[in-house]
Amino acid sequence: MERAAFAVNRAERRYCAVDPDNRLVARRLEHEWEEALRALEAAKAELARREEQRPRVLSATERKKLVALGADLASVWHAPTTTPRDRKELLRTLLDEVTLHVDRGEAAAHLVLRWKGDVTSRLTVALPRSRPATVRTDEDTLALLPRLAPHYPVAVIAGVLNRQGRRTAYGHRFDANRVGNLRRHWRISVCKAKPPAAAGDIVTVRQAAAALDVAPSTPHQRRPDPGRTDHARRALAHSPDGGTQGPLPRHTRGRL
Repeated sequence: MERAAFAVNRAERRYCAVDPDNRLVARRLEHEWEEALRALEAAKAELARREEQRPRVLSATERKKLVALGADLASVWHAPTTTPRDRKELLRTLLDEVTLHVDRGEAAAHLVLRWKGDVTSRLTVALPRSRPATVRTDEDTLALLPRLAPHYPVAVIAGVLNRQGRRTAYGHRFDANRVGNLRRHWRISVCKAKPPAAAGDIVTVRQAAAALDVAPSTPHQRRPDPGRTDHARRALAHSPDGGTQGPLPRHTRGRL
């Protein structure tokens, strides 16, 4: 404010010293004088604002009360007038260092607090445990999937699961996409190139049809040999599931 007042006085003296006949210079000096006056008013308003925000000096009684609160920090911490911001500032004032160690096995966090004056405190805080998923695929299906995934494509696995009446966690039929999502989620190995099938191995319906020389039921293709087809029907009828589960064992195909 003092600098602004000095600038006003200087602008006023320069304006008063100019020749009135030199109107161009007088008009410019008058404009500078007005700007200096506006700057002085702004400085006065800023000074008044800062004086209102300046902390007042504590009295001897108030200082004594504050010193007494140092021995009873719990009252200050739990006081209804203490805001979360006040508690954070209080901790920053009292603490020098905090060391945190998380133990996932125990689901706990171990803290070492070093206060002002090198006093340390140890604290253990329990960590929230993650809840298991409320919607989950049937355990029997999850146990069957690792046995099938290394040997068969996801489309074949989906057909096997559907023929056994299995459903997803939301009650849907399995398809290649859903089986693939399960395999990726549980990190189950994928189907690789298979070696020649051994006796008793599982084959798909299409593979069984090719082995039995059973052509698709379209008019323009060669019809199957009746004798071999009758053998296939009898073998399916005498199978344990009556031929309802789809894929035929490789040893059955060998007998046919």
